[in-house]
Amino acid sequence: MHYDAVLAETVSIRGADDDEVEAYTARPMDGGSRGGVVVIHHMPGYDRESKEVVRRFAVWGYNAICVNLYSREAPGAEPDDAAAAARALGGVPDARFVGDAAGAVRWLRALPTANGKVGTIGFCSGGRQAFLSAVELDIQGAVDCYGAFVVGEPPEGFPVRMTPLADRVGELRAPLLGLFGNDDAHPSPDQVDELEKLLKEHGKTYEFHRYDGAGHAFFSVDRPSYRVAAALDGWQRVQAFYATHLTGKA
Repeated sequence: MHYDAVLAETVSIRGADDDEVEAYTARPMDGGSRGGVVVIHHMPGYDRESKEVVRRFAVWGYNAICVNLYSREAPGAEPDDAAAAARALGGVPDARFVGDAAGAVRWLRALPTANGKVGTIGFCSGGRQAFLSAVELDIQGAVDCYGAFVVGEPPEGFPVRMTPLADRVGELRAPLLGLFGNDDAHPSPDQVDELEKLLKEHGKTYEFHRYDGAGHAFFSVDRPSYRVAAALDGWQRVQAFYATHLTGKA
């Protein structure tokens, strides 16, 4: 079912350290009970594309929210400027991200239409953060869209500090959906293989889908990296994954 009437707006929520941070939300305007989705924006920032993804989930029938993870570095700045300011400081610290994501989960669960179930989805650096959210938070499903450095170290000179999460695979608390391009370098197909091996060794619930002819950011409709077939199939996988894990009562 798709919902034509949705409410989309910018709100303030309480994130890490009880800081007030900006977030963009969208939700259906009927009174039904539904799951929630935390959209984790890509490294280019809290931009139009990220907000379009939030609205997509509302049309699909979910309450959705995307926190501006760069709220502190560059409040009110354009996405490109905010992303540059965040990169100059080494990126978003993991602990701060977890606090902001926890605030988004709380916000979703407090809505009168919430069924108590929440999933996360992240793109690029957000894919790694989606994986981290499934380690740190009480959520019901996580979607990693080509998240780099879940396994594997960033190359020398990489502008953002990221610690690999390979040693935390055993702590994963939610089912994981992974969507990857076989032409990607970060993560490379070998790194995706390594992550899959760890998930199997730890007996985790997961499903991975890999796309030939697709590299990094194949979901990004406004970039040359966009791959129609891979993105369409990927969205169908996301929709089916959330239908399984975010419906019903928690």
